[in-house]
Amino acid sequence: MSKEKKQSFMGGAAILASAVVIVKLIGAVYKVPLNNILGEVGKTYFDTAYLIYNFLNIVATAGLPLAISKLTSQAHTQGRENEKRKIFRTAIWLFFGLGVAGSLLMFFGADQLAAFEANPMAAQAIRALAPAVFCVCLLACMRGYTQGQGNMTPTAISQVLEALCKVGIGLPLAWYILHLAQSAAEDNMAGVAAGAIFGVTAGTILSVCFLVLYLLTHRSRTQSLDAPSSSGAILRQVLVIGVPITLGNSALGIINLIDTKIVMGRLQNALFLTEVEAAALNGQYRMAMDMPNMVASFVYPVTMSLIPFAAAAITQRDTARADRIISSAFRIIAVLAIPAGVGLSVLSTPIMRLILPKRQEAATAAGPHLQILGLATIFICLMILTNAILQTYGKEKLPILTVIAGGLTKIVMNYVLVGNPDINIHGAPISTLCCYLVIVGLNLFFVWKYSAKKPRYLQLFAKPAAASILMGGAAWAVYGFANRALSGGHSAYGANAIAVMAGILAGVAVYGVLVVALRILRAEDVRSIPHGEKLVRLLRLK
Repeated sequence: MSKEKKQSFMGGAAILASAVVIVKLIGAVYKVPLNNILGEVGKTYFDTAYLIYNFLNIVATAGLPLAISKLTSQAHTQGRENEKRKIFRTAIWLFFGLGVAGSLLMFFGADQLAAFEANPMAAQAIRALAPAVFCVCLLACMRGYTQGQGNMTPTAISQVLEALCKVGIGLPLAWYILHLAQSAAEDNMAGVAAGAIFGVTAGTILSVCFLVLYLLTHRSRTQSLDAPSSSGAILRQVLVIGVPITLGNSALGIINLIDTKIVMGRLQNALFLTEVEAAALNGQYRMAMDMPNMVASFVYPVTMSLIPFAAAAITQRDTARADRIISSAFRIIAVLAIPAGVGLSVLSTPIMRLILPKRQEAATAAGPHLQILGLATIFICLMILTNAILQTYGKEKLPILTVIAGGLTKIVMNYVLVGNPDINIHGAPISTLCCYLVIVGLNLFFVWKYSAKKPRYLQLFAKPAAASILMGGAAWAVYGFANRALSGGHSAYGANAIAVMAGILAGVAVYGVLVVALRILRAEDVRSIPHGEKLVRLLRLK
């Protein structure tokens, strides 16, 4: 790889990584007030619709855009401008058809889909998301095309626009619908959830408009004499590359849909709860699940930045460099994920009370869920990394099998535990933790099996785990002391907020000192990420 190409790649990775960070920060701004508006019941309706949308989104966009990006990149590198244009013209019609089919299914089949999930009142929210499926399909095609030409900026901007619309449109609309009825009655939550989720649809529409305008104003007018492939040949290539990836990514989406159906079904059929009562319990679990998902989303930029370098090293048969990069990835994820998971677990109920000021009863009920899901956060992050490593090794089918194994574990445990009156909804986070434990256990075995230099997991994880336990103890102690000291004041919420922040700051300080003192992170690890050299100099790592 030439120096120019390497800089271009690193710049592209940095742009996408920065976009992901911005989008997730905006998502946090969106989720916190959203949960306060929706409450437990509205949260269930919202998440039910979003799980169905996300599954259709994965089916349409998980693997096919990557295939377009790869084919476009090959044509772009070879200077075959006519081939490149033909790829886009052919692919856009494929995605147009997928988008129309998905949108029609969600709009006209909303009642049936909601009933399948044992949550009929979610139909309004499902219908509000229907246009987004069409828009996302077009977005996937256009993003794949621009990324294939090495241009990551349009994708990054469109992602940020999409996230901003959720905040700027979804939240005000949800609040307006809630207050329009002049009541916070639970039977109004279906409409509120639909209003909130319409912000997602509006974001995809705006992103499509931006990318269409971008492509129209940045059309390549370079003349070329190459003879493009036929539309049929291009479609076959897209499907051969994209369908296996789509099947792999769809596995977890299918499992999540079945999982939600089982949880809602068992709460109603085994425990004889009404739909609204079951939705309230499920909503408490879904509120807690937002925190691990938020933490895990920041793992993607790390894998996006590191894994391609490992793939390049493997292609060049430089196994020593590939092993160093993968070891660095493990250490970075361990340094980030383990303390995050321990912190969420230790301060679970106080954190939920902090982010749900208008729903303190729901926050207290969600706290025990987060205590378990905090530990699951560690394994969710490791799953993302190990899936990427196995794909780098050319073992794309293994993550599919391990996800299915974990998903089946989750489904069986949910059926047994949630249907037990003594456990009920508390079985959902337990099954989630066990699901990711199974996946990561299998993934770590296969990574070890196919690595030229066997990774030493004890060395990679022991120090971050020990430092995180000490950090958790410090955070818990400082929180308890501060909360007791402030508990005599007028505002219980204010006392909890100050105590949580004090606990987090104490934990971060202790962990930072331990990372440096124990030399947990190395300079070569930090240099592996975009702009890492600046961090090395700032932190004076060796």
